Amino acid sequence: MENWEIKKTLYRVSDFISWQKIGSLILSPNFQRRNVWKTDAKSFLIDTVVRGLPMPLIFLREQKSDIKTLEPKREVIDGQQRIRTLLSFIDRNILEDFKEGVDDFVVKDVHNKKIGGKEFSELDNKIKQRILDYEFSVHILPAGVGDREVLQIFARMNATGVKLNNQELRNAQYFGDFKTSIYNLASEQLSRWRNWKLFTEHNIARMEEVELTSDLVNLIIYGIRSRSNDELNKLYKNYDNKFSNKTEVEARFRNIIESIDEEIGKDIANTIFSNKTLFYALFSVFYDVKYKIKSPLKRSSARLVSKNFIKNILVKGEQISNGSAPQNVLEASKRQTTNEKNRKILFNYFSQDEQ
Repeated sequence: MENWEIKKTLYRVSDFISWQKIGSLILSPNFQRRNVWKTDAKSFLIDTVVRGLPMPLIFLREQKSDIKTLEPKREVIDGQQRIRTLLSFIDRNILEDFKEGVDDFVVKDVHNKKIGGKEFSELDNKIKQRILDYEFSVHILPAGVGDREVLQIFARMNATGVKLNNQELRNAQYFGDFKTSIYNLASEQLSRWRNWKLFTEHNIARMEEVELTSDLVNLIIYGIRSRSNDELNKLYKNYDNKFSNKTEVEARFRNIIESIDEEIGKDIANTIFSNKTLFYALFSVFYDVKYKIKSPLKRSSARLVSKNFIKNILVKGEQISNGSAPQNVLEASKRQTTNEKNRKILFNYFSQDEQ
């Protein structure tokens, strides 16, 4: 591979619109994936632009200037989906291959209530201007870079990256009501995750606290289950379009986390409950006392936890820590697997009153 001089610059959304209008933008090079984004992903992108949040780089490749228009041509080699989504939202008429029912969409309320359900023409001028002035970081490859070299460049970029974990893959696949709720809940508790030492900064960067939040919400909805990739994928898929009982589930999740923090939060970092397996058990017994496992998800008041309940939890935690708990409990607490059987062993142990 030769040494190429790659330009690095910023372009506004309005620049891409202008190029598309005069025919100097090529959106569908041979190696680019087809337009397969779902409506939720498109809605999420517009919200990202409106909020001024950063996005991955756009890659362009210079082409020979058009002799008829006298304009230089630019080929989108990575970022076609993002550019096409913005063009579709702002002015569908500039896309010659615009398809009703495929390219048309509006922002969902779950992503941004202020602009939810509105087309671009219905937005106030400040928001329109914010969208048009949004800047992409762009790398421009010279015209001499062929398709083979482009593919080699992206292969090299991917080779130095870290493989996405299961939660990161879910993050890239789902954009609906459930994902938005889960990410909000996980984000709200960020200081607690850190204070309780449940996650390192690296864990948080890899979205492990989001996966735990998903797992705990799964408990609220369905009861104690194994945490498998298939189980959580099904949860995201089932509630992607509409998260039924969202208000009650969110209220219960917050109530349990706040109750745990109030009762034993200052001690968690120095106990076995800073282990995610044992924290799941802690959450499950708190939830059972306050709401009951598998209880109907209708609006209800949480029960109070007693001092004896808290004392019992701490005593049993200490027994696991010093090895005096029953053997099956010790084995369940040490295993890294998160199967239903081990989770129920721990739940039953913490639920039993002291003799």
